[in-house]
Amino acid sequence: MANIILITLSLFLATGITNFTPGNAQSSYNDPCKTLDDCAGQLICINGKCNDDPDVGSHTCGGSSGRGGGGGGGGGQCSPSGTLHCGGKLYPQYTCSPPISSSTAAKLTWNDFSEGGDGGGPTECDDQYHDNSESIVALSTGWYTGGSRCRKQIRIMAQNRRSTTAKVVDECDSRYGCDKEHAGQPPCDNNIVDGSDAMWKALGLDVDVGVMPVTWSMA
Repeated sequence: MANIILITLSLFLATGITNFTPGNAQSSYNDPCKTLDDCAGQLICINGKCNDDPDVGSHTCGGSSGRGGGGGGGGGQCSPSGTLHCGGKLYPQYTCSPPISSSTAAKLTWNDFSEGGDGGGPTECDDQYHDNSESIVALSTGWYTGGSRCRKQIRIMAQNRRSTTAKVVDECDSRYGCDKEHAGQPPCDNNIVDGSDAMWKALGLDVDVGVMPVTWSMA
């Protein structure tokens, strides 16, 4: 009788072990993916790789090293990933930007999106030049997140309490610059909203000022 019980118990354990299969392992930051379910936590599949979800504002991928396409982690910090020597000066390079919230602090700069303008080449989102009468913006590399915000509307608010919306059409490159593609301009800071004439006018601001503090959010 004892032998029968022992054999039965052994068969039960063997069956349980054979039938056990671990759950589908989800991918972490920068791992390859095919669907949204392939990525762990709040990461989503962007261009075949797991990355931060720009609409949620997650910042799993940031970290103090500045690596990754999302916002900066590590308590909201976003450290430079390197430096670029340009025109006798050293400029920090960033692959991340500060965390996104419902009112993200930024520096508003002016950009000429027309052909031959200060913006350099065509915009990344549609490979076209744009008339400056359009309300459009370029975002720093970390906020641009590899183009995931292309053609999306953001809302910008100035300190004079005026606000407007603008369409994301380009990246304000925080990694590279000082070449023909970037019209000789150095890398952008990691907290830039680079706006057209129309956007500045809608906010009641003078483009000659150059840089203005603003806040922005997804519209």
